[in-house]
Amino acid sequence: MNRKSEGTSTYARGNHAVTYAELPLLHPGREWREGMVSGNGENGYITAGSPYADTFIFQHMAFNYPSADPREIPPELQSQLEEAREHVFRQDDRWTIKFPDGSKRRRTFLYSYHPGHQLRLHTVRRQKMSAYERWTNHETAETGVRYVDEDGEWIRTSFTSRVDNVSITRIQSSSREARINLILSIDDISQMCKAQDRESEVTALRYKKQVGANADYIAQVVHYPAYAGSELIEGGYAGLTRVIAVGGNKESIRLTDTNEAMNVGEVRNSAIRVTDAEAVYLITQCDRTFELGPIEVFADASVYGIVESLAERTQAVADRYGSAAAGFDYDRALAEHAKLHAAAFNAVRFDLHGDEMPGNADNAALIAAQRNSPTKMVPAFIRRMYDQGRYALICCGGMSAPRLCGMWTGEWNPGWRGIYTLDANVNLQVSPMNTGHSIPMPLGYIAFFLRNAPDFADNARMAYGMHGALQVSVNSDGDRAMHVEYDNDYPFQYWNAGASWCLLPIYEYWQCFGNRRIPIQESMNIHALRLILSVSGMERSEEAWNLLIQGGELDLETDILLPLLTRQSHFWEQLCTPAYFMDASGRSRHEPGKTALASGEKYMLIPTYSPENAPIGYTSTLTANATMDISAARDGLHMTIAVEKAVKREGYEEAVRRWESLLQQLPDYRLEPSGALREWAIDAYTENNDHRHLSHLYPAWPAYETQSDPQLAEACRRAILNRDRFNTGDNTAGHSWMHKALVYARLKNGEGAAADDCGRRLLHVPDDGSRYEPPMRHVLHRYAVWHGERGQRSPAVLEYRRDRDPAGAAAGLGRRPRRRPDGQNPDRGQRVVVESGRPPGKRDPDLARRRQSNSVEIGESLDRGVGGRPTGRRSPGRSGFQCAVAAAGRRGG
Repeated sequence: MNRKSEGTSTYARGNHAVTYAELPLLHPGREWREGMVSGNGENGYITAGSPYADTFIFQHMAFNYPSADPREIPPELQSQLEEAREHVFRQDDRWTIKFPDGSKRRRTFLYSYHPGHQLRLHTVRRQKMSAYERWTNHETAETGVRYVDEDGEWIRTSFTSRVDNVSITRIQSSSREARINLILSIDDISQMCKAQDRESEVTALRYKKQVGANADYIAQVVHYPAYAGSELIEGGYAGLTRVIAVGGNKESIRLTDTNEAMNVGEVRNSAIRVTDAEAVYLITQCDRTFELGPIEVFADASVYGIVESLAERTQAVADRYGSAAAGFDYDRALAEHAKLHAAAFNAVRFDLHGDEMPGNADNAALIAAQRNSPTKMVPAFIRRMYDQGRYALICCGGMSAPRLCGMWTGEWNPGWRGIYTLDANVNLQVSPMNTGHSIPMPLGYIAFFLRNAPDFADNARMAYGMHGALQVSVNSDGDRAMHVEYDNDYPFQYWNAGASWCLLPIYEYWQCFGNRRIPIQESMNIHALRLILSVSGMERSEEAWNLLIQGGELDLETDILLPLLTRQSHFWEQLCTPAYFMDASGRSRHEPGKTALASGEKYMLIPTYSPENAPIGYTSTLTANATMDISAARDGLHMTIAVEKAVKREGYEEAVRRWESLLQQLPDYRLEPSGALREWAIDAYTENNDHRHLSHLYPAWPAYETQSDPQLAEACRRAILNRDRFNTGDNTAGHSWMHKALVYARLKNGEGAAADDCGRRLLHVPDDGSRYEPPMRHVLHRYAVWHGERGQRSPAVLEYRRDRDPAGAAAGLGRRPRRRPDGQNPDRGQRVVVESGRPPGKRDPDLARRRQSNSVEIGESLDRGVGGRPTGRRSPGRSGFQCAVAAAGRRGG
């Protein structure tokens, strides 16, 4: 058979390491974090890369471990609103959020993310092993391992396919034609990291290991605990690995019974032994089901629909790439997948000229070089970090938004339950989605928002009594996002900025790429959206809605953005009540029964919550006029107005006047005597800058107000300097560290200490136990969790600095990047220039024309026309990072 030696020479963009961490069978620790990853947004894996006892921890983005906590909004929530407002107005921080019986409310939680089955590949260890290397090819999402022992060179490669939605592994015979002998087994769940009863009651699940007839596959099927009221009461999940052995033999065997109580299989530890094979191919897919039946009958059953389905799907892939000569055509399967993945990854190319060390250096060497350069960034390291952040983001895209950990966890009970945190984490992870042209991400992000939209509507109704509005919850587990996670310490039910913030990436997608046809996905929960995806004058009958669904596509402008942004604006409109207002002199006032504002008066936003801070001397985080909410309202209304003007539905002029009027009645920002932007626009509060969150800098990021308001930009600069000066207690929190970098980039802080600080935030955090992980990305050691927001946000910082202040960006990187004289990348076709950022409140009519070109050079900024809209002219004398944005993936949808 043909055999090709692989390794670092097989990719232009990727990373490699010469060390690995083998996962132990007993007393597992945090070794899984050292693994390599691949993914397609739904399925994926973490692999250790161990030569003789490798492990694959398979992933599925929808894996949710249920709990006994309620899955409905407490009915008493709405009745507490007026009481909350009155106490906030009186600045009475003793008010307590209560249960109906008067006791202090205890916060309940959403479900927890969890890993799939842990497959172990065990071969006989050799005495001498050398030339070890493992790598990840960013352009193909293929991971690999190679090493040499007395039998010659061995190579093992894997990837998760975007075409076939399976993970595929190829194990080749050695360079000396030594045959393959291995045992494939599935580790007990208790042999996985943190598989104990903590946030999740892991020991309450039941599972089986199964081997198919003729040892064709090995699988694990798991039934979740049966909690009353859980949509997963009869649910579970499964993972199946199909085994194709070329030559040699394979057989089912029994390993030693570990007597694990959760394992209810008749044969508890089935495995597959492969002997004398020329090659072995593994095809794996995971999925979940709501129809596994009652848990009481799970142990007695022998056939499970989800296992049969996975067996059929993996067999279909085996048949599709079946080869009489090789048994399975791995190269063809990889090539078909790589067309899609490479189109996404290579849509942006990031290079820094003048690297002082080769870009193909191993991870350890790059990290060591950067640690030895405390005052200047090492270009090769920055390029590697950019590529890995981009790689991770793309691997997470297509089905949903990225979770806190992206889509990878090797542990049960992951930090923060591995959920979607919408008041910073998800927002930060998707920040490079549009500027970096990450093709799969917008579709998955849109699907995620739509899937949760019915709960967002219920949140607004139950927390505020609103109609036709959306209130995004602080957290979502992917299935549900209703208000259950709130208490006196974390009054998340009154966090108001979420809909504006979470709709902004979809709006930016529209601005960057124009109107699109969005394919309807099963994960959108489309049948629950008919009333939500409508706006006055454009309502659809049930019949018309069914026809739309049958068409298979939604219009980004009319079916998604306009109705969702309108509901977001309805939220702000209904939050504003004339009874609470700021008078003409700027004092806060409350006049029960007041029905309209007088001249010079402004609404007071009450209650508000600025995560997770409180004014000095004030013990409650419930406040009024949080700057974050004021900015979110302003930005949200501007987005709604812009889409109304683009769609021009019948009567849109009246809607525009309505939202413009509300804009004028929102409270004004307030400044400290030092000129810094205040976190709360009420003078009675004393600013508290000893806090990690930067919520009040919303006007700089994610909003764009500072781009056209120099005075506000300066106020934000002073505010972030105050944070840097006074925040000493929790200043190493990861989201704060990189959030500051995004704000610095938007504020065009391109020189001196400010630029250095922006640069340092792209590196590891030295004091909180966090670091940049060699094979992958950032890890928060205190919680043993991959922190996707750090690694996946770093591309945005670099893109924003290049795009917003290209010359200044060089200062933050220690050297000025050079632009090729012709502005061309020799591997690409004709170039034109497009601003990748969002002009506030404006849409570029020339985007459709420019999108037809072969690729886009994002190395220069555009001059701005009236209102901040790009004019399409090159800006002379401004150079930036070399980024070539390929046309791949620019097709509709």
